[in-house]
Order: sequence, then structure tokens, then C-alpha cells
Amino acid sequence: MNITSQKGDILKTEADIRVVGIYEGEDWENAFISRLGEETGGKLKVNARKREFEGKTGQILSFPELLIVGLGKQEALSKSLREITGLVYGHLQNLPVTHVALELFGEDDDAYDPQATAQAMAEALLLASYQFDTYKKPKRKNIVEEIILIAEDGRDALKAQKGIEKAEMIIDGVTVARDLVNTPAQDMSPIRLAQTAEKIAKLCPDMRLRIFNREQIEKKNMGAFLAVAQGSESEPRLIHIIYKPEKAKKIIAIVGKGITFDSGGLSLKPANAMQSMKCDMAGSASVLGFFATIARIKPNIEIHGIIAATDNMPSAKAMKPGDIVRASNKKTIEILNTDAEGRLTLADALVYAQKQNPDYIIDLATLTGACVVALGEEIAGVMSNDSDLAHSLISSATSIGEELWELPLFARYSKLIESEIADLQNIATTPYGGTLTAGLFLKEFVEDDQKWAHIDIAGPAFAERPLSSYLGKGATGYGVRTLVKWIESL
Repeated sequence: MNITSQKGDILKTEADIRVVGIYEGEDWENAFISRLGEETGGKLKVNARKREFEGKTGQILSFPELLIVGLGKQEALSKSLREITGLVYGHLQNLPVTHVALELFGEDDDAYDPQATAQAMAEALLLASYQFDTYKKPKRKNIVEEIILIAEDGRDALKAQKGIEKAEMIIDGVTVARDLVNTPAQDMSPIRLAQTAEKIAKLCPDMRLRIFNREQIEKKNMGAFLAVAQGSESEPRLIHIIYKPEKAKKIIAIVGKGITFDSGGLSLKPANAMQSMKCDMAGSASVLGFFATIARIKPNIEIHGIIAATDNMPSAKAMKPGDIVRASNKKTIEILNTDAEGRLTLADALVYAQKQNPDYIIDLATLTGACVVALGEEIAGVMSNDSDLAHSLISSATSIGEELWELPLFARYSKLIESEIADLQNIATTPYGGTLTAGLFLKEFVEDDQKWAHIDIAGPAFAERPLSSYLGKGATGYGVRTLVKWIESL
């Protein structure tokens, strides 16, 4: 689908259909209907009253060559812009149209920013048009080929075009992440993740890549990571992708959980709980998708992407409940449940990340079902040892429509992961607060003076139902857009 911007009158633009927005409570009968002519305007007025169209958010009034969408209250448009645009796209899919003229919503708002508006609308359109059809023929009846965002002012049209181009760069990265997560585990091994990193590293001359095999990982004393990998026939990989511009003002490290399939190991999951466990590498997919975007937007920040990739399988070689493993920071961990494996791989990855001397470390992981219980399917949880970092991530997520909520690293709960025979145990002694004790476990592998945030994306990383008008079932690429927005704020 091609998205562009141009100056013009939306009602005079050549297209199969034109889409305009109306605010709730707006006196649009005189201001708008009169421009359509007496006959068309009259029909519109009658139909609007018949269908009780009042301009409320997401209401749609459809005519053969005109689509009118409710924008809701003017002051709330910025928060609902993506959702409204996604609804429009969904409606267009049921119409016999290929070329669409779409008004840039909110041009009459004092706070209107044509570039930001176009970026948000283009992001929603591109996200909504995503299809993963590697393993099947697409069933979609109609595909919109071209959407033109119409601005009344020529300068606004130029700014809008920049917003569209920015959206394309970001959503290309989100698409990388979604494709990786949607790919079944039979085709998504640690080696495949490493191969994807190789392709991404070639996109930009400021990127380089280090990939470590099992023997090299052993030399790094990553006993926690290797304990998870020992039950698998797939070879593990430690992936370290680096973006390093000439004069970077900061250094950040992004760590992604890379469990390419989670059976639970010997603490085997129930069959129905395994059905979507190809998504347990969503954190690593978001890291790679983020770097695919970084290769194009080229921020003046040194960025390290770190992934400890393996699957978690039961076998005669697999780690067993009661085993004690030693992480690369020399802390010992008693394994009480082999299904709490992601935190083991992240432990060694976090220790390795700190060796890059970053100003900030952020990890993304589908870590705990408890986070989904606490926050539901649409909201990720963030825990951090630095309140400013947590709040900046939340602000970035909120501004682009990815929900993020802060949870506490409650120090008194640390005693729940104390072991009688090792430094730590990998699950708590209580069934409650599992997300918090998992965060506290990871904190044990982060130095006190290192600014760090852990984002549990177990809920929104993989949608069991449509999460919004522009995010359907399957992988969402959660985190890519938030990270891009966050680095732009540094």
C-alpha cells in the first residue's frame, strides 16, 4: 500500500472514495453539507439523522464516494487518532475501492502538527494492513493500493510527507518483529535469529555484529543461559548487534528475551499453554525490529542489542528441578521450576550488557503470566531502579499508543527468592506477585549504580484477540515504537 500526501480540497480530489472527519458537537451541516450541493447534502443530512450520527469517536457514515468518520471531542483527538484511522481502514476493506483520499484529521486544532498527525495516521494504516501469509494464501477480498493524505496547506502537505516517511521507517521495524514472532518454532531457531541479525547489520555502515556459539558462551561462564540450552538439540547463540555512530552522546543497551520455543522443560507446560509459545522470543524480535529502524533513522546514540537465544525443551540432558547453576556474575541459582527459564537467560545477558558501559539498560521479555493477570492483555509492566527512566518510557509508550504501567521492585519481596542452598532460587515461595519477584530476580544481576528497566511484555506481545482497530491477532511488535520514541527523547 502506497501512502503519500498532497495539498488539495478533499471533496475535489480524484479518488474512488474520500474520507473526512467530523467532531462531536460540531455544526457541520452548514459548514460541510452545503459544499456537497443541495441533492447530496440533503441525502447526507437525512441519513445522518436516521443513523443517529453525531460525530462520536469511530462513528462512520458511508456513501458511494464519501466516508464521514466521527472524531469525537476535539480535545481528545490526539489520543484516539490511531484508533480512528484503523477503524477507517477496516471499513475501507469492505468497499470496492483501491484509491482513497483521506483528510488529515484535526487541521482546525490549534495544537495541530501536520507531521505528527500524518505519522500517527500512517502508522495505524500500515499496522492495520499487515498480513502474515507465509504459510497460506491471503483471504482478503480487497486491498487498498493507494491512500493520499490531503492537507489544505502546501507546507502542511510537505510536513505530512515527512511524517509518512518516518512512519514507514518505524513500521518496517515493527513488521520485522511481527514476522519473526509469527513464524512457527520449526522455522525460528536461535540460528535463524542470528541470521536475521546478520541481515539487519548490513543495512547500515555504523552497525556491526558479534555472534557467539556454545563453546564461546561457555568461555563467558554463562551457566544460567547454558542451563536452559542444555536440553535442546538446537544450538544456542548469543547475539550482540551494535550501532555505533562516530560521535554518540549516550550509550544504551537493549536486551531481548530469546526463547524461540518454551515447552516449560521438564516442568512441562499443559498442551494448551504451549500453543502460542513460539511468541516467547518476542523480546528479541522487538530488539531486532528496533535495530532495523535504527539503521534508517540513525540517531546519535550508541546502541547495543543483546539476545541470549535458545529454546527450552525436555530431554535427558535438560536441567532438572533441584539443580544449581552459576551465572556469569558468579551468583548461584537453585532451579525449582524449569519453566521459569527466561529470567535465567536474561540474567547472563544483563551481566554481559553492563560490560558495554551503557548509560541505560532496558530489557524486554514475555516473562510472566502473572503480568497478564495483573494488567491484562493490552498493558505491559515496567519495573526500574530509576524512576526517571521508568517515567520516560511510560511517557514514550503512551504518546504512540502502546500501554505501559509501572510496577514496584518491592524490596521486602526479595526474601521470597532466597534459597537455603544457593544465592537465589528461580521462583518465589509464594504463588502471588510473580511479576514482582521475577523483576527482583533480574535486579540481582544489575549493579546498583546501573540505570535499568525491565519491561514485561507477556500481555501485549502476542494478541489472542484483536487489541485495537489496527492490531489484529498474532504478533504485535510491541516495544519497537516505544523504544524509537524513547531514544528520540534522550
